[in-house]
Amino acid sequence: MTSSLATLRSALRTDVTSSLVVFLVALPLCVGVAVASGVPAELGLITGIVGGLITGLLPGSSLQVSGPAAGLTVLVLTLVQDYGLSALGVVVLATGLLQLALGALKLGRFFRAISLSVVHGMLAGIGLVLVAGQIYALADGKAPGTGPAKLAGLPQLALDVARSGPALTAVGIGAGTVLIMVLWKKLPGRAQLLPGPLVAVGAATATTVLFDLPVKRVEVKGLLAAVQPPGGADFARLTEVGLLTTVIAFTLIASAESLFSAAAVDRLHDGPKTDYDKELMAQGAGNTVCGLLGALPMTAVIVRSAANVQAGARTKVSRVLHGVWLLLFAALLPAALGMIPVAALAGVLVHAGFKLLPVKELGPLWREHRGEAVVLVVTAGAILVTDMFEGVLIGLALAVVKAAWETSRVHIEVEDPGEGLVRVRIFGNATFLRLPRILDTLERLPTNRPIELDLAALRHLDHACMSALQTWSDQHNARTVQPDRTAVTA
Repeated sequence: MTSSLATLRSALRTDVTSSLVVFLVALPLCVGVAVASGVPAELGLITGIVGGLITGLLPGSSLQVSGPAAGLTVLVLTLVQDYGLSALGVVVLATGLLQLALGALKLGRFFRAISLSVVHGMLAGIGLVLVAGQIYALADGKAPGTGPAKLAGLPQLALDVARSGPALTAVGIGAGTVLIMVLWKKLPGRAQLLPGPLVAVGAATATTVLFDLPVKRVEVKGLLAAVQPPGGADFARLTEVGLLTTVIAFTLIASAESLFSAAAVDRLHDGPKTDYDKELMAQGAGNTVCGLLGALPMTAVIVRSAANVQAGARTKVSRVLHGVWLLLFAALLPAALGMIPVAALAGVLVHAGFKLLPVKELGPLWREHRGEAVVLVVTAGAILVTDMFEGVLIGLALAVVKAAWETSRVHIEVEDPGEGLVRVRIFGNATFLRLPRILDTLERLPTNRPIELDLAALRHLDHACMSALQTWSDQHNARTVQPDRTAVTA
C-alpha cells in the first residue's frame, strides 16, 4: 500500500512538471497560430484551454496533447478572409460534430489508410505556404492571398524592407527569434528544460519593450471579449458550397493529423496505446466546444505531445493541467500578450514551417521509392499553387493512380516456333493501364497464322481489356485466310 502511494505521488509529481513544460511550449504556439490565422490571439489560447480541459480528460490517447496547430493556419486564414470571423465558429462546430459521428461509426482507423506520401506532402505544402506567408509578417507586412502571389511578391518585399527602418527592425526581431530557437537545440540537455520558442519569444519581447522598438505587437481584446458563439444566420450559411467543402477539409485534415500524431506518440512511450475511434471522438468533442466558443479548430499537436512524453508524463493529468495553466495565464496576465512583437511569433511559425519540410527524408525516399517521392512533391506543390483542399485531392488522386499502376503488373509470354500455332500467355492483372503494352505485343504477332491466347493465369481482367482483346481477336481472324484462327482460353 505504501509502495503504491509512493508510486502515485511520483507519477503526479512528474505529471505536474511535465504539464508546466507543455504549457511553456504551447503558449507561444497558441498565440502565434492565432495571429497567423488572422484571428484574435485569445482564440488560440481558448483552443489550447479546451484541448487540455475537455479533450485531455477524454479517453483515446493518454499522452497526446491537443490545441491549435500550424497545419490548419492556411485554411483558417482563407476562411476568415472569404467569409468573415463569424463563420469560423459554425465551421469548427460542424467539424467537431462530423468527427464525433465518424468516431461513433468506428471509422477512426480508416484514416490510417491515407497514403503516407500524401500526408507528408500535405504537411510539406502547409510548411511552404506557412513560410511564404510568415516571411511577410516578419517585416510587419501583409501577405498576398495565394501561394504563387506570395512567392512572386518576395522581391518587392525585400526592396520595401531595405527602404524602411521599422521593417528592418521587425525583420531583425523575427530573425533573432529563429536564430535563438535553432541554437537552443544545440545547448546541453539541462537547458532544454526551457522550451526554445518560449525563450526566443521572451527575449524578443524583452528587447522590444526595453528599447521601445517601432514594431507591431499583438492586439489584446480579453478572453471573454474574444468569444464569438455562432448565431442562427451563421448556421444558415452552412448551405453554401464553399463552407461545406471547408468543413470537409477541416475534418479530413484535422482527423488525419491527429491520428497520425497519435501513431507517432505511441512509438515514443511504453504505456497504453491509442484507441483511434475514441481519440477521434475526443477530438470531435473538443472541436464542438471550440466551435460553440467561436475559437480555432483543434488537432493533436506532435510538438506538444513529444514534449509531454520527453518531460516524463505518465498519465493524462499532465495534459489537463497544461490547459489549467493556459487558462490562468489568459485570465490573470492578458496584458502580457500585448507586449509580444508580431515578428517574433512569425519567426516561431517560420521555424515550425521549415520543420514540416521533409528535407532529409526526400533524398532516401527518391532512391528507394521514387513513386512515393513524386506523390509527396506533387501534393506539396499543388497545395502551394492552389489551396489545401484541392492540393490534397490532387495528391490522393495521384496516389490512387500510382497504386493502380503498380498493382497492374502484366507478364506476357509468346511461344513462336516459326511456323504453325503461336501461343500467347498473359499473367497478372490486366487493366486499362497496361492495355497499350498488351496490344503492342499482340499487334506484332504474325497476321497469317493461328494464335492461341491463354488468359487462364490472369488474376484480374477488367472490361476495357476484355473488350480490346475481343476486338483484336475479331480483327486478326478477319485478316487471316481461314476464319476463327484465334483461340482464347480463359
